[in-house]
Amino acid sequence: MVTVALMAQAFPPKESTGVLLPLLIFGDLCAVQAFRQHTLWNQIVRMLPPTIAGILIGFWMMQTLSEEHFRPILGWMLLTTVLVQALRSAFPQSASSIPRSHAFAWAMGLWAGTSTMIANAAGPVMAIYFLALSLPKENLVGTSAWFFLIINVFKLPFSWKLGLLHAPSLLLDAALCPLVIAGTLMGRKLLHLIPQRTFEALLLFFAGAAALKLAL
Repeated sequence: MVTVALMAQAFPPKESTGVLLPLLIFGDLCAVQAFRQHTLWNQIVRMLPPTIAGILIGFWMMQTLSEEHFRPILGWMLLTTVLVQALRSAFPQSASSIPRSHAFAWAMGLWAGTSTMIANAAGPVMAIYFLALSLPKENLVGTSAWFFLIINVFKLPFSWKLGLLHAPSLLLDAALCPLVIAGTLMGRKLLHLIPQRTFEALLLFFAGAAALKLAL
């Protein structure tokens, strides 16, 4: 989530999505290798149809709407979702059945698919969705790793069609891959040291920070 914001500062916002996508896929592969034993496949199967539909919507929007118009709307939507999840954490008995409903899964899947196609910004959406299901941190990371690997690979032909993937960006990605491996190893060690409540608070904080960056 932080990387999305940094890349958008280093490159033109739309171009940054093409630079970042291969790095995200490589990072997903590293995360799958590190946390594959914690994957909950039923959650992935549940979320793939609405997320794929959202990617198709995002692909259409990238061809018809300017990024400057969409990004603030997306950011404020994410901030609203962060606030809702914070309130649910403070009052866990309220609306406890909502995260288990098909309507909630479809709403979050469409949201995630659209935002990942537009700005590689599905991380906050899916973090909040999995937190709403009260998944343990290991299951959250393991399930997210496979989920994002699948949808990011699915996005490749659409990004190519939009002209966001090209030789210079791929060479830059290749040069950065060793740092992705180092980050994965560091993340794996840190995950076991962070308590569950702290882990959830950090996810909400970074989701909110990334959403605020999009909004402003």
